[in-house]
Amino acid sequence: MKRHGSYAGIAVVVALFVLVLQGCDTSPPPAASLNAPGRISPQTEFLFCHWNVENFFDDRNDGRTGPGDKEYDPLFANRPDLLHLKLAKLTEAILKMNAGKGPDILSIVEVESLRAAELLQKALNDKLTDPKLHYQHILMKEHAGGRHIAPAILTRLPVVQDRTRSLGNRQRILEGRVVVNGHELILVSSHWTSRLQESGKRGRADYADKIYGACNAIYHSNPAADFLVSGDFNDDPDDDSVTQHLHASGELQTAGAVDSLRLVNLFAGKDPKEYGTHYYKKWHIFDQILISPGLLDGKGWSCDPQSLQVFNELHRAKDKLQRPWRFGSEHEKGERGYSDHFPVMVRLRVER
Repeated sequence: MKRHGSYAGIAVVVALFVLVLQGCDTSPPPAASLNAPGRISPQTEFLFCHWNVENFFDDRNDGRTGPGDKEYDPLFANRPDLLHLKLAKLTEAILKMNAGKGPDILSIVEVESLRAAELLQKALNDKLTDPKLHYQHILMKEHAGGRHIAPAILTRLPVVQDRTRSLGNRQRILEGRVVVNGHELILVSSHWTSRLQESGKRGRADYADKIYGACNAIYHSNPAADFLVSGDFNDDPDDDSVTQHLHASGELQTAGAVDSLRLVNLFAGKDPKEYGTHYYKKWHIFDQILISPGLLDGKGWSCDPQSLQVFNELHRAKDKLQRPWRFGSEHEKGERGYSDHFPVMVRLRVER
C-alpha cells in the first residue's frame, strides 16, 4: 500500500500497537476469494470417518428378491418404527464423533439407495443446530450387481459432483472428490466380497486389483496427488488381497520416489485386539484406511497417521469382549445396537 505523508504512517503504527495490546490478530483479513465455492476459512482440519452401517435400507419396498436383499428391502418399508430406530442409532453414534459435530467426511457402506443416504442426511441435519455443519452433499452410485447395497459419502465440504463414478460394473467401489481451498482430495470408498461367498477370496483380490489400477493411474499422472482409500475389505491388513493386490503396507513412501504406487495402510501392523473393527470368532481389522504418498508430503491435503482411531464405544455395556453392537434383523431379540462393525477415523488437514 502506498503511503501519503507522515501522518498516515503514524496512524498505521498506532493502529497496529492498539491491536497488539488488545491481543488481536494483526494479519490481514481473508481475501474475498476465501468465500468463493470450494474455499473454507478458517478451518483447515477435518475428520474423516469410514463405517459399515449394516444393512441400511430405505423406506420403500422395491420388491428385491436377491439373497440378503429380500429380507431387508421390505423391513423398514413395513416397519417405520424400526427405520426410525435405525436412523436414531446411526445419528446418535455419528454425532458422538468430532466433539458433537460428526465427521466432516463420512464414508458409509451397506447403503441400499440414494434415498437411504438422504434419510440419514436429513436425520443428521435435523440434529445439527448450526446450518454451517449441515451435510450438504451426498456422493453415491447405486449398485445393481449382486446385493443392492453400495458405498455413499456424506460431507459438509465442497465436492466435484460430476466426477463421482463407480469403479467396475459389478463391484462396490465409489470414487468421489472433495475440493477445499483449491486443493482436491480423491476418495475411494469400497465394500469387498464377503467371506461367506465361495468366490470371496478371488473376489476380494479382484476388488484390490481394480482399486489399485485406478489409484496407480492417478499416481502416474501426478505422484503428489492426494487420495484416500477406505472400505470394509472383509480381509485383514496382512492378507494377500491387501498386501499383494492392493500393494499396501505400513512403509512410508515419498511421492514420486518409485515408478509404481505403494499405498500406506494406516492399520498395517496394528493389533486386532486393540484396533479390531469386526468380531467373528476372533477380532478382525476388516475396516481400513489407506493413503497416498501425497498425503504425507505436507502440501495440499495431508494426513496425521497418529490420529488414527477405531470408534469402539459402540458395544453393549456388559459385553466382556466389547464387540460391535449390531442392529440386527427383523427377529433380533432384546435391545438393538448400531452396527456389526466399528467406525474408523483419521484427521486430515488442508492448506489455506
